[in-house]
Amino acid sequence: MNRAPRNDLPALRTGVIGLGMIGGGVATSLSRSGYLPLVYDIRPEAADLPGTPELAASPAVVATASDIVFVSVVNADQALDVLNGKDGLLSGSHSGLIVVLLSTVSLETVTRLSELCTEYDVTLLDCGVTPGDKAAENGMVAMVGGDEESVEHARPALEGFAKAVVHCGPLGAGMATKLARNVITYGSWRTVSEAASLAASAGVSPQTLIDVIETADPDGTTALMLLRQQQTSAAAAVGEQIRPLMAKDLAAAKELAASSGLQMPLVDVAQDKATDTLGLDDPKASAENGSQDDAHQMMDAVYGSGFSQAMPNTGTPFEKETAEHLFGDVWSRPELSIRDRRLLVLGATAALGDADLIRIQVRGALANQELSGEQLNEAVLQLAYYVGWGRASSVHRGVAAALAEHSNRDQAH
Repeated sequence: MNRAPRNDLPALRTGVIGLGMIGGGVATSLSRSGYLPLVYDIRPEAADLPGTPELAASPAVVATASDIVFVSVVNADQALDVLNGKDGLLSGSHSGLIVVLLSTVSLETVTRLSELCTEYDVTLLDCGVTPGDKAAENGMVAMVGGDEESVEHARPALEGFAKAVVHCGPLGAGMATKLARNVITYGSWRTVSEAASLAASAGVSPQTLIDVIETADPDGTTALMLLRQQQTSAAAAVGEQIRPLMAKDLAAAKELAASSGLQMPLVDVAQDKATDTLGLDDPKASAENGSQDDAHQMMDAVYGSGFSQAMPNTGTPFEKETAEHLFGDVWSRPELSIRDRRLLVLGATAALGDADLIRIQVRGALANQELSGEQLNEAVLQLAYYVGWGRASSVHRGVAAALAEHSNRDQAH
């Protein structure tokens, strides 16, 4: 996007330190927008940019001659050196100078750099930018953190290179927004990687998957659909509608992955954290209150809806402790998932050689879609080598009985 120079720009003098893809692009866009930034880079040849900005001898010189300085370096160490090193920016600063940090660093680093700037009566703004390849085309979004007055003072210069300037909140908010966006990006890449492997295991080409996704969701709105829904009063109702579909689809994906020998860690996490993802009440969390009702909720979460109602309720100490302590206190602890605890109990129960107890555990695993039939049968073989073939025969009977019950129940529905 080309912008004609404007004559109504405020008299802000701008500087850019670090002339890589982003910093060089920012300097180019500022020149195109009517600003003529003073620039610095340790590589003099990097200043060979459209608009021929003037190359300064040091960051200190840029600070002395600027009202707004954009710093675009690779990492925290370089940012600290630019500010406080030999001939650093702060050594040439003046009261009222605003430094805008474009580099992606930790919030701890942002705070540290801000404290340094404050000693010189200089204001630091953190500014995440994206996409970097659009820097030279006035095509980036600037996510800014800092006090409102300073952000508004710097806004004309920010708008000199960004197509949109978003004030995200106080210092650190811009960087947090950029990091959150990157988590979505990198997490999505991992999602796509696992999904492509899953599709390929059934003979689907990557291009076919690309075509389907782009045709079904050309604007890419699906990734943010749930987050948007969670901002409305209908969030819980939507989550409850999605939960059974999510459980069914993820279980089917895991079964396909298992049949192809694929590891799907992201699918495992999505399945284990489904309730949290959907923003719904988690029986495990409520069980920490230790009440009998909450313990019964956890019992149902472990063994399937309605299980607690089928338990005898004669009020004996054994039954009371089983409900309130085992399920209210132990199964509900967040350090292990229900699936993790299930596998431990299956191993311990296998050592007892009790087919009925195994069947109860397998019923729960199937009700929660934690393990597929193939995975359960594989577990029988694994356990045989550790508990002995005689006990494994009982394990096999229990697993087979539970699988048959589950299959009959599905057919009935």
